[in-house]
Amino acid sequence: MGTVKRNSILIIDDEKSNLMYLNSILSTDYSIFIAKGGREALAKASELVPDLILLDIIMPGMDGYEVLTELRSQEPTRKTPVIFITGLDSSEDEERGLALSAADYIIKPFRAAIVRLRVSNQIRLINQMREIEGLSRTDQLTGIANRRMFDQQIENEWRRSVRYQTPLSLLMIDVDKFKNYNDTYGHQQGDAVLQVVAGALTRTLKRPADLAARWGGEEFAVLLPVTDAKGAAVIAESIRNSIESAEMQCPDGTITKVTVSIGVNSRTPEKDDIIDEFISKADAALYTAKEMGRNRVCFGVE
Repeated sequence: MGTVKRNSILIIDDEKSNLMYLNSILSTDYSIFIAKGGREALAKASELVPDLILLDIIMPGMDGYEVLTELRSQEPTRKTPVIFITGLDSSEDEERGLALSAADYIIKPFRAAIVRLRVSNQIRLINQMREIEGLSRTDQLTGIANRRMFDQQIENEWRRSVRYQTPLSLLMIDVDKFKNYNDTYGHQQGDAVLQVVAGALTRTLKRPADLAARWGGEEFAVLLPVTDAKGAAVIAESIRNSIESAEMQCPDGTITKVTVSIGVNSRTPEKDDIIDEFISKADAALYTAKEMGRNRVCFGVE
């Protein structure tokens, strides 16, 4: 069994004794990082993107209010929950902290049990929200990304490709004669085929940035950042061959096989290029593969 990744916490305080104490009561359950001042904290938060931040208010240089304002202005930490841990105990100070979108406010001297409970409550909320978000971006039948996730990811990768002038490739994949397969072997077996295809896609893709998604029905999409036409061709052919070679057993013992047709489009996008046109050319290449006899890879024409 693989190890479960621990949630991470960044503790920001200029007092060494506070850092040591908080670390001692939280490090058993969480991965702890520390920062002793505002500028150091902002740099570490941007680099590490912790799950939760514990932030002192009274610090030299930048105070906690300024640090939180900066955290909210930076994309990596815009939504990271922050708990103030401070000696400021007036209702006005607490109100100001909460108005700046702090998730909680703990007054020093603090009790270890209270800190643990309030941290645990925030971490539980974070994990629950991530689980819900993950479900909303995952195709429930195949377990790979759904269309919503694909749409978000291609926009991100498109912007990155435009900025850095790197190639982007897209594979549109369709299971050949899927309706006939469903009619012959039943929808349950058809679902099994879609799962086999999704598994072949995920096994073929090696890089974290590569994305396999269910486009809809029996159609899939694969997004390949920083990949030119030559690299995309190798991956597309590997996918096609893997699926052609797979054998699927029906409940009655019958062995079945399917093939896929794949349309590929590769481009280094310019600022005025349009994502929909990029996708349409991959889709047109898929249609060409179907017309040419299926079970083949065809390329879009730029």
